[in-house]
Amino acid sequence: MKFENLRVVVTGASRYFGRAIAIGFAHLGAEVFVSARTVEAAEHTRTEVLGEARNRIHTFGCDLSRPAEIRDFARQVGEHTDRVDLLVNNGARWLDGFELEGASDDSIVETIESTAGGTVLMVKHFLPLLRASQRPDIVNMVAVCSLGGAADSPAHEAFYAAKGAQAGFADILARRLHPSGVRVFSLYPPDFSTSDPRSAEWEGIGRDAQYPDEKLTTQALFECIVYAVEQPRDCFIRSFHFEPR
Repeated sequence: MKFENLRVVVTGASRYFGRAIAIGFAHLGAEVFVSARTVEAAEHTRTEVLGEARNRIHTFGCDLSRPAEIRDFARQVGEHTDRVDLLVNNGARWLDGFELEGASDDSIVETIESTAGGTVLMVKHFLPLLRASQRPDIVNMVAVCSLGGAADSPAHEAFYAAKGAQAGFADILARRLHPSGVRVFSLYPPDFSTSDPRSAEWEGIGRDAQYPDEKLTTQALFECIVYAVEQPRDCFIRSFHFEPR
């Protein structure tokens, strides 16, 4: 129970990395508030948590492209707790396709609003709860493509634009919140394996040194977050950058 009583908020927690973060922190003893576009999707994550950790997960519906739902999410979390110690901005609308004209206007706008605008508004509305913590941290799940890398990614240009905006926000946010003691750090991973946190792979079994081209794993990314959160408060880790394989 390394993080007993830690209060964690995770967006986009119905599947993949967001789901893994929620389950991982719940098993480490944290109380976790998870959101997905529908409360039913978030609840699916909670039902898959094993043992007593399930009781430490609270589920909410929140479409990050809708400001009113973000405000409501923050209000509801505030009714459960007087503080938030860690905010993980993981939620993002994925959009694929190599041709700009291939996506509808609505899907392009939703991608940018949910990823870039959603991150900004999540921080804005959760800052009061973060400032009430003695150990406030914000994690932004960005992407290597935000830095101009991974040009062969199947992501649509709008996704690149959204992640670029998110990276710019994370950088200025880290600088401006630093004096107040709120730490901000971001992860810039390439494509990575989305292993199940309950599986053998999550525990490190199945990774073999003779296969150096194996993708970065969910477990490794989660452990980076845990490492950063565990550091003394005078240690500010701005970002984790990973080389594409």
